[in-house]
Amino acid sequence: MSKLVIVESPTKVKSIKKYLGSDYEVMASMGHVRDLPKSKLGIDVNNNFKLEYINMPDKRELIKSLKDAAEKSETVLLATDPDREGEAISWHLAQLLSLDLNQANRVTFNEITKSGINSGIKSPRTLDLNLVDAQQARRALDRIVGYKLSPFLWKKVKGGLSAGRVQSVALKLIVDREREIEKFVPSEFWSIDAKLLSGKKTFDAKYYGNVDDKKPAVISCREDADRVLNELTDADYIVSNVKKGLRHRQPAPPFITSTLQQEASRKFNFTGQKTMRIAQQLYEGVDVPGYGVTGLITYMRTDSLRISEEARAAATSLISSIYGNEYVPDKQRYFKSKNGAQDAHEAIRPTIVELKPEDAKQALSTDQYKLYKLIWERFIASLMTDCLQNTQSVDITANDHLFKATGYKVQFPGFTVLYEEGSDDAKNNEGALPDMSKGDILKLKKIVPNQHFTQPPARYTEPTLIKA
Repeated sequence: MSKLVIVESPTKVKSIKKYLGSDYEVMASMGHVRDLPKSKLGIDVNNNFKLEYINMPDKRELIKSLKDAAEKSETVLLATDPDREGEAISWHLAQLLSLDLNQANRVTFNEITKSGINSGIKSPRTLDLNLVDAQQARRALDRIVGYKLSPFLWKKVKGGLSAGRVQSVALKLIVDREREIEKFVPSEFWSIDAKLLSGKKTFDAKYYGNVDDKKPAVISCREDADRVLNELTDADYIVSNVKKGLRHRQPAPPFITSTLQQEASRKFNFTGQKTMRIAQQLYEGVDVPGYGVTGLITYMRTDSLRISEEARAAATSLISSIYGNEYVPDKQRYFKSKNGAQDAHEAIRPTIVELKPEDAKQALSTDQYKLYKLIWERFIASLMTDCLQNTQSVDITANDHLFKATGYKVQFPGFTVLYEEGSDDAKNNEGALPDMSKGDILKLKKIVPNQHFTQPPARYTEPTLIKA
């Protein structure tokens, strides 16, 4: 008799069966097989919130096929996705197939590769009922909130709208931000920018205030700006202080679910849903020439920054061979996950570290290639050396007034030869300054007052809402 392995997605069936061989039958549950009824609440709130599950009507034939296959098999292994939802699906399958919950019939695959599959198959465990309870609590909240609030929205707003555990909180964040914007009263302020010449090189300096000011001066109106400009008439611009330093820019850590969604939105304008759909495809398996059908990334629902030592060693070897030993840190870089992070999975990383994006491009759709390249580059860059920048901060006095200028020049690019993280904020145009010394006399090319108004908080974008 063969062993039956049940996964969630039909895409994974082919990938996994290739590695397990003829002794195993692999079938897909196509997601959930049981759920709460649509015709009623389905929760007995007076009986410890007992959930009343029913077999999903569109899964009748599939459930019958799974039962028939289970009866013919010596062992049934539940290999649904390694998260709360997957654990709950396995629990429902165990109920339907009358499996003993005390037996070790649950297996998980952090990556759909030969080593990942073999490791999972060799390490069966019992179902994690705490994870199952967590998923059921979420499902109950979804139903209680949505079942009560959605009909209210249909009456008061329009049909087809829904309210839920996550939607409603996100909506409150958006509404609160909109109210902040509506209440916001802009305040006027002015800046003064000077374009100065040192030798043959020009650079920009910003007005700070009087030489004795501990904080930047606030110029609140045109009259105050004009007063400063008048006091600067015919002034000599002299370098009063130069501070030089070396700045280390560290690479960002490898992706977790939220940061992957944020970065894909910034760089490709992908929605969070689209990002996760494409990541699921890369995780479940793609037919790559020379590798066959194999998963290209580790499991994409994770908040852990942990990296396996095998992947770390492979990345270090790759960095050395492509860029040279100077791009490998003297001390290995380890990233700390946030408090409360679940450490069951690794960070999101390529499963075949040596498979460069260009080498996989022909096997991938345009969007799959974009996301794989993003994940691959972020992971490799995270284990490269810092970017080293020579910094220079210059104080310039003009009569009793002070201007400041800062700049940097890259001494060693480090990880930036491969990857630069996107940002939700305006870009800093800081560049290299001419080399200056205390006492240098500068030539004023132009001085410009600029009117500004304080801005209200920005409306949420998808990446900033995810981050919130």
